[in-house]
Amino acid sequence: MDILIILAVFLGLGGVQAWVLKRFGLRGFSFSRGFSATDAQAGERVEFMEVIGNRSLLFLPWVRVEARMPSSFVFHTKEDVEIRGERYHKSMFTLMPFSRVTRRHRVVPRQRGHFLLTQVSVTAGDLLGMRLDSRDVDAPAELYVYPTLPGEDGLPLPSARPQGDASVWRWILPDPFLVNGIRGYRPGDPVRDIHWPATARTGELQVKTHDYTADPRLMVLINAQKTEDQWGDLMDYEQEPIERAISLAAGLCLRALSQGGEAGFAANIPLDEEETAAYFPPAREAGRQTALLRAFSCLRIRRVCSFPTFLEQLPPLSGVDFVIISCYDSPVIRRHMEAMAQLGNSVALHILPGEASNG
Repeated sequence: MDILIILAVFLGLGGVQAWVLKRFGLRGFSFSRGFSATDAQAGERVEFMEVIGNRSLLFLPWVRVEARMPSSFVFHTKEDVEIRGERYHKSMFTLMPFSRVTRRHRVVPRQRGHFLLTQVSVTAGDLLGMRLDSRDVDAPAELYVYPTLPGEDGLPLPSARPQGDASVWRWILPDPFLVNGIRGYRPGDPVRDIHWPATARTGELQVKTHDYTADPRLMVLINAQKTEDQWGDLMDYEQEPIERAISLAAGLCLRALSQGGEAGFAANIPLDEEETAAYFPPAREAGRQTALLRAFSCLRIRRVCSFPTFLEQLPPLSGVDFVIISCYDSPVIRRHMEAMAQLGNSVALHILPGEASNG
């Protein structure tokens, strides 16, 4: 009889605590997470922090937090397992009343990308191990992972001019203050260069020509097609050459900025969820390096238009050093390069090593 009474009391207390935890258990619960830095290089170790709190009088025997993480994140912890190509990160906590727990994990993002984490699934249970309450909690965390930057030896060089006994690689652009002659007007010539007295004498538009000076103004164009006749998007295992192109473009832009010049890039792929081709015209201002690296991080390898269409839609620029990074050459690309050169630009085509040329 005594055993039955004890069992009844035990079951009654278990039922009461289960009811209380189910009704009030997660009312004082809080959860936040974040990375030790907003920006990181691919392969660089960062710290991932979880902060969980209990702002109530109730003791929470166990709380499980589950969240999907990018498959490119390598966690140096025993609390994650891989499910269907994604990393499903789980953390278990025991929370005393009015307590807070902070956990830190070492994470190595292996691939370039813009990662925006949103919600986590929270489950609370009682002393008997029963699952009593479950809900989704907003817990945003953001990380920009920059592309791997090539060494200086791995960067393509736009142009060269001998200086002394050595060949110095540099950008050569017209200096607006150094006028060395007059010629006929060509489409794309700026209005400010029109020589009105010579125009009046000849009856045809004439423009001033300029001497040249070294002043980096770089525009890198990324071709996200592997072949000229590609019609669909690339599978994940086919994207490695495009990732190399993005890394080269980032390296070129950073080199131009470090030399005091302007830098920009464009590609026939979008940023994040956008539907238009990425386009950043050459510029130089405070924070430009971070802005470009974040843009490279946000590029999605999902073609929005063919490369010839992309070149046709590109806003006209003059006095710019263009570097086109592509897996292949073609007559269509060459025709566009000639048209760009006629606007007073230098244009170079860099074929990725190991990729076939169609031209």
